[in-house]
Amino acid sequence: MVLYWGCPTSWTSYGLVTSQFGDIKVLFDGDTDTVQEYLESYFDFEHDFLEVVAGVIVGIAMLFAAIFIVSIKAFNVPKTLENL
Repeated sequence: MVLYWGCPTSWTSYGLVTSQFGDIKVLFDGDTDTVQEYLESYFDFEHDFLEVVAGVIVGIAMLFAAIFIVSIKAFNVPKTLENL
């Protein structure tokens, strides 16, 4: 379960599925559950959690950008090649 919440792909899929289908109150054909109830019972996806998901996705993007910036500054290739 911890690996699921640590994976950026899981947050993206949660956000996409919930934003597109999480508020549909139409019944399935021949079923007693709505689309919203099905997502909440089977996948545990709640439409109210969408703001948190958006914040986490933005946070993950900022974390990767910060790692990239630090890596570019730490591994300055042209400066390293001059010393050879």
